[in-house]
Amino acid sequence: MKLFIPILLGTTRQVRMSIHAANLISKIGSEYKDVETQLIDPGEFEFPFDGNDDENKDPRYTALTAKADGFFIVTPEYNHGYPGSLKRMLDSELKNYIHKPVAMAGVSSGSWGGVRVIENLTPVVRELGLVATFTDVQFPNIGKLFDESGNLLDERYIKRVQRAWDELIWMAIALRSARQKTTKS
Repeated sequence: MKLFIPILLGTTRQVRMSIHAANLISKIGSEYKDVETQLIDPGEFEFPFDGNDDENKDPRYTALTAKADGFFIVTPEYNHGYPGSLKRMLDSELKNYIHKPVAMAGVSSGSWGGVRVIENLTPVVRELGLVATFTDVQFPNIGKLFDESGNLLDERYIKRVQRAWDELIWMAIALRSARQKTTKS
């Protein structure tokens, strides 16, 4: 059975360079024969208020998180942190994240490449019950890594993204097996 690993976009901005990184991660993920992936844009869902209450959930997002075997978050760094739209989307679900792996890619227009956003997001995903992988991908100076059409200008990123996918897939298989065993007992 294929793994379902959606890619969560971290921002709802209309003009966002992080979409190029997300598209690259999606393209590479789709090359794995045992993986199904889908780009998830928080702007396409309704999260009316804060929290995890039933009235604050979008049933479409709930269904995606329930089906998912893991997640790949691609988020820009805003003032050393993550966008509120990503936090709001993540907060809407709790039980559907438990014991599922998450890989993270940080995107920045500066030279640090989203390192701080991953540092700040790691305790959040852990609190949500997700298991953070240790192979992150950073996209520094994002405007120099992709052209205006979203074409990758630095081929070294392909191997970096593949390493992140390899670890995420390994963890997704191991954790799915463990979840299945614990629900049967």
